[in-house]
Amino acid sequence: MAAGLYGVEPVFTETMDAFFDAYGPERTGLRADWLRPAPNPELDRADTAQPLLFAVGLALGRAVGGWGAEHPGILLGHSAGELAAACLAGVFTERDAPALMAARSAALIGAPSGGMLAVAARPAELSPFTGADVTVAAVNGPRQTVLAGPDGPLALVEQRLRDAGVTARRLRSDHAFHSPSLAAAAQRFGRGLATVRLRPPTTELWSGRTGGPVSAAQAGQPDFWARQLALPVRFWAALGTVLDGAGDGPGLLLLDASPDRSLSAAARRHPAVRSGAALVLPLLGAPPSADRDDAAVFAEARRAALSRQPEQSGPAQPAAVTSSPDTWAMSAAGVLNSSISSSVMRTE
Repeated sequence: MAAGLYGVEPVFTETMDAFFDAYGPERTGLRADWLRPAPNPELDRADTAQPLLFAVGLALGRAVGGWGAEHPGILLGHSAGELAAACLAGVFTERDAPALMAARSAALIGAPSGGMLAVAARPAELSPFTGADVTVAAVNGPRQTVLAGPDGPLALVEQRLRDAGVTARRLRSDHAFHSPSLAAAAQRFGRGLATVRLRPPTTELWSGRTGGPVSAAQAGQPDFWARQLALPVRFWAALGTVLDGAGDGPGLLLLDASPDRSLSAAARRHPAVRSGAALVLPLLGAPPSADRDDAAVFAEARRAALSRQPEQSGPAQPAAVTSSPDTWAMSAAGVLNSSISSSVMRTE
């Protein structure tokens, strides 16, 4: 999870260290948990994985901002990554971020255990398998749906899907994120958010909760951010709309900050990317050798991004929102190992 950039990329390293130092002395093991070589079961725990996903997304955003080029003009995050995108957009400060993520982890204490299941199907195709216990938790692509629910009912649904010939795989999660079972946790997190000053975004910020841009009014409401714990992530609705606005290009540069490149898997099959109107650049190495490859992949993304600056890229082209020839969009991850297609599944 981006550990290969630590000690190599200065801005990334400084941002991670600042987060770890402020996260609290009783949680000093977070840095060690992150840097421990695979296999690393600590990353399966929500109280470890969630703050790390946030911190990595934030640090990558700051590192990209240090490239000496135009900063990303659109920010989009997934789950904890949406909070990282909000911080990068100025909704809350980096100083407030560690306490907010600690409050989010604390809100999960006592929450029902559960799990998540990535399924190669459209949400409508899964209606016979969902109900009060097992619900749609995220839609990450046209055929990339995540279900969530208590372990028992989710296991039954998983078996039914396999019996029906539908590809499905458990995700690394000990909670049923983005499902009604976390409604009480969302309320507790909302009380923590209410103690922080929330501001309108200074960069165009898209919501995985609504599938559209975040308004100034929404950004200032603690419940808007807190309730995402218990509501589905409409990531593809947001990312697909951004890509739909890419025009004939070249114009849109999508930087994928997810630790397994899962959040750009569907984007690569979008007509805007296939036609060259949009370009997807991963910021991190791909599993299983991700940590060894992180620095090289990040350096290549920087080189490719800087080569598309206005002096090289020609006249401006329509994009989702553009004030220069290139609109940079950055996505941050919040669910590990969620990439799945009808025939191939990414694995750690």
